[in-house]
Amino acid sequence: MEYDKNIENKILTENLLPKGEQNNNIDMELNGSSNVIVNENYRRSADKDFDQLHPAVVKLKAAAENGSSVKNRNTEPNNNERPHPKTTYLETLMHLFKGNVGPGCLAMADAVKNGGLILAPILTLFLGIVCVHVQHILLQCSKEMQIKYDLAESPDYAETVELVFASSDNQKCTKYAKTMKAICNAFICITQLGFCCIYFLFIGTNLKQVLDFYGLRIPFGLLVAIILIPIWLSSLIRNLKYLAPCSGIANVCMITGLVISYYYSLQDLPPITERNFMPHDIRTLPLFFGTVIFAFEGIALVLPLQNAMKKPQNFSKCFGVLNVGMVIVSGIFVSFGTIGYLKYGEDTKASLTLNLPTDEILAQSVKLAIALGVLLGYAIQFFVAMQIMFPNIRQNFKFSDRNPIISELIFRTLMVLITFTIAVLIPELDLLLSLIGSVCSTVLALVLPPLMELIITSSCENNNRSKFVIIKNFIILLISLLGFLTGGFEALSAILQKMFSNEIFETT
Repeated sequence: MEYDKNIENKILTENLLPKGEQNNNIDMELNGSSNVIVNENYRRSADKDFDQLHPAVVKLKAAAENGSSVKNRNTEPNNNERPHPKTTYLETLMHLFKGNVGPGCLAMADAVKNGGLILAPILTLFLGIVCVHVQHILLQCSKEMQIKYDLAESPDYAETVELVFASSDNQKCTKYAKTMKAICNAFICITQLGFCCIYFLFIGTNLKQVLDFYGLRIPFGLLVAIILIPIWLSSLIRNLKYLAPCSGIANVCMITGLVISYYYSLQDLPPITERNFMPHDIRTLPLFFGTVIFAFEGIALVLPLQNAMKKPQNFSKCFGVLNVGMVIVSGIFVSFGTIGYLKYGEDTKASLTLNLPTDEILAQSVKLAIALGVLLGYAIQFFVAMQIMFPNIRQNFKFSDRNPIISELIFRTLMVLITFTIAVLIPELDLLLSLIGSVCSTVLALVLPPLMELIITSSCENNNRSKFVIIKNFIILLISLLGFLTGGFEALSAILQKMFSNEIFETT
């Protein structure tokens, strides 16, 4: 389409927001975290010609032609909504810890079983370093887009993808900018809601083991329905600031459970020579990869957590929240997985809690504590999906503007019910989550950020740096491609095998 100056002026006059000025007509909350500051009227525009022009391209052209930024236009504030309180360093660290330490951590012993007692810890640390590095790439790309497009705050993950592709010198990248944003959002939502589904099953399975021992044989579906009530209530919290107590309690429960699990795992350890140092079957390595990436996949949290901080610069610095938090998380993953496999060997189950004795009060307390920690962590994972999904509801349905809070609570309730229903209808959800983790988590954690850095670096004048970035990112992309294909294939094969044997429809 030919560039239209009148359309550009319309956008600049009606739809662009100045940097550093608050405009509450914009959906700044996105359920607790500010994102790209663009006018809501722009997002809702029904003008087809208007919509075909990417806002980033128009904004850059206008700024270049006018010789000034678009940030000089005053806007009329709307006092109907108050800005959310910002989180502190410690509160953000708790959110990051809780977002990463959950069922994936408890599956690390199974990952070590698939990868070998020596090889698995080494590969886990390597993949952990890669994942954290890629998270820093995402933060840097977001920061560069904030500066380049004169935005008040760093854009979120999907908007960063869109802006990076739109700013490319390659017309094909520019053409698919909106498509890439939609793909990124879809992967995030599927992954986060998938986590929420597995949380239902994880809590239900652990509770059922304890209740069955005491003769309270509640049907699994009914037990999960009971769990639905506290999960639903926690999901109605719309602000990360007020989720901090949930994170704090969840962290205490998880740490308590992990410490006691360590205690059990350290009892009567067999000789190390009885365990496989290397994978006993090369075909189990893709399962190892999928489990580790599933455990480390917290990349969707980093930008919302950074934007929600009082001092966002404290998130990505050397001793910031991200590095400190992920060092702790990586240490827990490696030690927990190694000790768990050393203790239980080939009998290690998908969740280490399932290996603990069912007739000891201490072991029962572990299952209850970790189940409570996972229950409280549901709201954190759910928050990220709602951050993406509900703004689209507000953009497309006018009724939500009349009662935005009520509309949001209704939508949150509906999505909780959907995750509950999926968890009940698909009792083998761990296989489905393995597939989602291998595919969606790999794309989010290892594919999109390196692609964005390659696009940004393509216009870099430093040839030496460009060569290094290209080689480094191609190595990361190669690793992700291998994991994507092999992990996805193994998970899908297991699902199909269960389906054809009718085991997937059996309930506990």
